[in-house]
Amino acid sequence: MTPDQLKKLATIVGTSDLLSDPADCWTYGYDNSRRQQAPDAVAFPRSHEVVCQLVKFCNQEKIPLTPRGRGTGTTGASVPIRRGLVMSMERMDRILDIDPANRTMTVEPGVINKAVQDCAGKYGLFWAPDPTSAAFCTIGGNLAYNSAGPRAIKYGTPRENVLGLRAVTGGGEDFRCGVRTTKGVVGYDLTRLLIGSEGTLAIITEAILKLLPLPAAKATMQAVYRDINSAALAISGIMGQPEIPCALELIDAQAINMIRHHSHAKLPEQAAAMLIIEADGSPAALAQAISSIHAAAHNDGLVDFKSATSREESQALWDTRKALSPALRTVAPKKINEDIVVPVSNIPQLISGLEKLAQQFGITIVNFGHAGNGNIHVNLLVDPDDEHQMAQADPCLAQVFDLVLSLNGTLSGEHGVGLEKRDFVAREIGPVALDLMQRIKNQFDPNHILNPDKMLPPIQ
Repeated sequence: MTPDQLKKLATIVGTSDLLSDPADCWTYGYDNSRRQQAPDAVAFPRSHEVVCQLVKFCNQEKIPLTPRGRGTGTTGASVPIRRGLVMSMERMDRILDIDPANRTMTVEPGVINKAVQDCAGKYGLFWAPDPTSAAFCTIGGNLAYNSAGPRAIKYGTPRENVLGLRAVTGGGEDFRCGVRTTKGVVGYDLTRLLIGSEGTLAIITEAILKLLPLPAAKATMQAVYRDINSAALAISGIMGQPEIPCALELIDAQAINMIRHHSHAKLPEQAAAMLIIEADGSPAALAQAISSIHAAAHNDGLVDFKSATSREESQALWDTRKALSPALRTVAPKKINEDIVVPVSNIPQLISGLEKLAQQFGITIVNFGHAGNGNIHVNLLVDPDDEHQMAQADPCLAQVFDLVLSLNGTLSGEHGVGLEKRDFVAREIGPVALDLMQRIKNQFDPNHILNPDKMLPPIQ
């Protein structure tokens, strides 16, 4: 980026909202994928109008522009691999409006997920998406990846919980899409198109969130099984009965061993798979929900079933699940974290296939995740100091994806594509559909300045 271009950027955004010193820019060149590329500059817009001006200038000068939230993503989608300008949305962090009567909240993209939940909670409401990083991640990032979390099983993803957007195309054009009502079919659904597009089509500057009433009561349960097939059978049974849980998490044998050795959680010795189940609703209906879920979870492989009787017991059960991340960091300094999805009935074949791949390639694979909708976090634990193991990681990952697709699954449920999965996209999406997507990209972003080289494979 030239000195004149930097001066113009400073004129647009203000000198206090622009970084150009390499040392200052360095921290805006990475995300949770551990990829790193420092940008030439970082801009912190504070309004929709400034975003429009910045995008128009970058389009005119053909400066690569990478939008960014808090960098909690795991796929490299916010890494500025062509340098250029990073547009950090963290200072556009206002809740613009809350309308309890119509259960909506309008926010800027830099608002933290937890801030939305705290504000909505004052009115007895909540926003359904709850990623594990809710205390740190932004709404803009949630929308960029369509990140959902455990509650998606009952309440859906951001695509089902956002009514409308305001955004800026790669050409600097300002537009609104969607509605402020819970019904609306006028025109094409650009709102759902932009959600999950990882900032490759437009930069979101406002979002109208659909809120829901907070449930009056919750119940947390833990079911332990002697084998993964019994747990998978229980998952199908739980999802096939009328009482839909608001969370249904699976933890496999490798993950249980890690919890056992790297936390204080106590689990039965026979435990080879475990489910964490949560139900919510009215107090009167909750007892029936627990009974129905317990019956569906019961089979010959069930070792232990418990239901929390207090908030403290509920927290203790969830702490077992939360012990996984620190355990993983302790065991493996580098992990390849994928978030594939398969039909619920195919989870046994998935886990069995992953166990075979782990043996074939000599790599530990740990699996856990949102079992109710088949969204499993597959973690390949590799030692960066082991050359042989590192050499095996890529071919192992390729076969993981082949296994997923053979089971009618998809390569990403909520982490997105970014750089990490970009080169595998053509395995799932056919050439005609990919060509249509490229043409959509061209229409929104004619000079391909927005988050270039992400999400879609390069045109051959």
